[in-house]
Amino acid sequence: MRKYRPSGFSSTRFFSSPGRICRALVLALLPLASVGAHAEPQRVWVAGAYSFSDELGGFRITSASGIGTKEDPLVITEELNSATPVTLTIRTTKPIQPFGTAGQFANGLMYMRIDVLNNSGQAWVEFQFELQEILHRPSVFGDGLSFDQRNKTPDNIGSSSFADFDRDFEPYDRLLFKSGKIDPLKTAKFDYLITDYTPRWTFYLVQDPRIPSS
Repeated sequence: MRKYRPSGFSSTRFFSSPGRICRALVLALLPLASVGAHAEPQRVWVAGAYSFSDELGGFRITSASGIGTKEDPLVITEELNSATPVTLTIRTTKPIQPFGTAGQFANGLMYMRIDVLNNSGQAWVEFQFELQEILHRPSVFGDGLSFDQRNKTPDNIGSSSFADFDRDFEPYDRLLFKSGKIDPLKTAKFDYLITDYTPRWTFYLVQDPRIPSS
């Protein structure tokens, strides 16, 4: 661990008066106080075989739990402060093993539940999720990452606030929830399965709340 000391301070020098000793202690503690005053809130949460980060800004993760199975999904609780897209960064924290045991391996099957608090001051009338293997680049059909694209009639997609959804797999991997509304200071739940048959160490989930167009 890095040790902080004021410039010119010698660990072998003894001061001749209590006043000098006090001044030296104050100077030594100032950098530590500065670090504490500017410490960032926690930005990385670990659940199952993955970590979840709000490091790209625009929203705040408040909790993460679960292992990623249908019975024990990965539950990410968030607060969004605007009606603009934000990006969740997802990284593996355990070895990658396709179809391995959930929680012990990043296995490419992630049952997800996103709980989102609308703290934007505006009602949201749609909510879209988009997967990206490379930040700001669409995840194409053949990369293996999708909202369960092999399943033509999914029964694991739903929301507490929206009645319908659409999925697009080319040229994007997108999941749009519609026919509903999330009022300010209300929370909505979104359930779906993310599949990645060629698992990567890092990928991204863009979240886009939509407001009325007029």
